[in-house]
Amino acid sequence: MMKTLLVRGMLAGLIAGVLAFGFAYAFGEPSVNAAIGLESGDGHAHSHSHDASAPAPAAEEEELVPRDIQSTLGLLTGVLVYGVAIGGLLSLAFAFAQGRLGALRPRVTALLLTAGAFAVVFLVPFLKYPANPPAVGQPGTIGSRTELYFGFVAVSLLVGIFATVFGRKLADRVGAWNGFLLAAAGYLVVIGVVAWLMPAVDEVPATFPASTLWSFRTASVGTQVTLWLALGLAFGAFAEKALNRRATVAA
Repeated sequence: MMKTLLVRGMLAGLIAGVLAFGFAYAFGEPSVNAAIGLESGDGHAHSHSHDASAPAPAAEEEELVPRDIQSTLGLLTGVLVYGVAIGGLLSLAFAFAQGRLGALRPRVTALLLTAGAFAVVFLVPFLKYPANPPAVGQPGTIGSRTELYFGFVAVSLLVGIFATVFGRKLADRVGAWNGFLLAAAGYLVVIGVVAWLMPAVDEVPATFPASTLWSFRTASVGTQVTLWLALGLAFGAFAEKALNRRATVAA
């Protein structure tokens, strides 16, 4: 059954990745193209972007990967790999959680796990360190900004796991709903303190169009919502069908 769930989780992640790619291409790429246009059209703006190892502005060097490949095949590959990996991890978490969260249907358990993971892995870190398009960010701080972001994701995930275990134990004493509320409150308090202690990052140039930044960030959130929602719905349906079939055979 573990192998069955893992395969179905990865398949659900593949489906979710295709849908997320469609959203990202339709709504995210226009703002990326606008930011790249600002970057290539202004040498000063270019100094704020991309890799510190780049020896010259984009206008003065040939791209290693053409932009049309980056926005299609490159984007599709990245989103699919991400979706399949998240789907596999979700299936492992589901195998552990099923039956331990009360008498819930498999698809409800899958949706609850997906919603929690979305908040802990993406939404909360995004609120602290939101995504930025090209032409935003100093080249020399790429490494430190990446470390801060993934460090915060790791802390958020660990605190989320501890809060879940804590809430499950509280549920036996104060009820499932009260246990959930106390666990959620504990997570928010701890992660709020961590976010306050971690350094802020604000490298958006004063001349960068606010509308382009807003469009890029809302598209980033929309892409993640599409991926996680599709993943939860697809895996929930797959898992429930597999578990029902197993129960029928066992009977």
